[in-house]
Amino acid sequence: MHPTLFINARLVDPAAGREERGGLLVAEGVIRDRGAHLTVPAAPEGAEIIDCRGQVLAPGLVDMRAFVGEPGAEHRETLKTASEAAAAGGVTTIVCMPDTDPVIDEPAIVDFVLRRARDTAIVNVHPAAALTKGLEGREMTEFGLLTEAGAVAFTDGARSVTNAQVMRRALTYARDFGVLILHHVEDPDLVGDGVMNEGERASRLGLLGIPREAETIMLERDLRLVRLTGARYHAAMISCADSVGLVERAKADGLPVTCGVSINNLTLNETDIGDYRTFLKLSPPLRSEDDRLAVVEALARGVIDVVVSDHNPQDVETKRLPFAEAADGAIGLETLLSAGLRAVHAGQIGLPRLLHALSTKPAELLGLPGGRLAAGAPADIIVLDPDAPYVLDKAELHSRSKNTPFDEARLQGRVLRTFVGGRQVYEASDASA
Repeated sequence: MHPTLFINARLVDPAAGREERGGLLVAEGVIRDRGAHLTVPAAPEGAEIIDCRGQVLAPGLVDMRAFVGEPGAEHRETLKTASEAAAAGGVTTIVCMPDTDPVIDEPAIVDFVLRRARDTAIVNVHPAAALTKGLEGREMTEFGLLTEAGAVAFTDGARSVTNAQVMRRALTYARDFGVLILHHVEDPDLVGDGVMNEGERASRLGLLGIPREAETIMLERDLRLVRLTGARYHAAMISCADSVGLVERAKADGLPVTCGVSINNLTLNETDIGDYRTFLKLSPPLRSEDDRLAVVEALARGVIDVVVSDHNPQDVETKRLPFAEAADGAIGLETLLSAGLRAVHAGQIGLPRLLHALSTKPAELLGLPGGRLAAGAPADIIVLDPDAPYVLDKAELHSRSKNTPFDEARLQGRVLRTFVGGRQVYEASDASA
């Protein structure tokens, strides 16, 4: 592979929290140098030169939460189609959830996913293993063996471990093995038959509501168990102001706690459901505008550490139903960055801070080498035009399923090129214009 020299770029390194003008030199799959001194005369012999024309050059995104259909639900998504959607959205690393068929709860299945990804995916794929066997919430999986096989974290996906004793044991073992637990904080008994945020909007639509306490009670229990065990813990997705307060207090007390937010809860609220739009039936549900603003502000302050796509493809048979009967979930890999840029354009958060939550911090939590523009880092990078406006057409999406909450939405910010290990895996049709 020939060296590549990127010139005339806005280098945004979220790991350093700064932006500079200059170039980036990539060779043999890693970043070799960066800075204002990298211009055309500095190009090594035989190097390919890419003129960024003043656009942003940044680390590729690391998405900590994506459902991929393989094995068992290839009609919804495959590793190949998910990786193509990821590349188009600037995501160079995805962590796939274990709620597949069979469940990723044995080393052989972790190995299958990794081998299948090497054969078919164009971005980095890392499996998260199940926290409990069969996702049943009763018996822990073999953390040590699964980690050796290549699992980067442990979670029961969209299910919560309701048994506090099981969760305590899991956190104790996680502490001893030095692994990260990602937990979906939603009490299924409090959710009950609820399908959207509890409040006036649900009443007007005649739908059963899900109280915020379904999230906060589970989160507070987990934080107390973290205090008891000392384990590293990550609340996968929080969605309301009360949860922000709980996490902030836990961090102030020195607990090894982090949390994420779905791009949907960051950018949408319950009124976007409109007249029963099932593509916006999600878990956790879309909350009030006050809650949305609270999580945006918490992200800006660093209380919320990570933004995830919560990519969850569903086919038409599970979404083209009455709202109460439709499956939860929306796709999000391809729109993750564009949707997140809404907060940047609104002046609510800076671009380096957003990219830190989309790239640097998730890489750090998972022990992966990406998320930075530093010499020696993998050349997983994107060229981004943060101001390019477009209207989303779901027919143009790369995912096998098309259940996007942003269909026909006006978005601003497009990925022009994506590189994984220095190799270009995506180029927008107008990137060379």
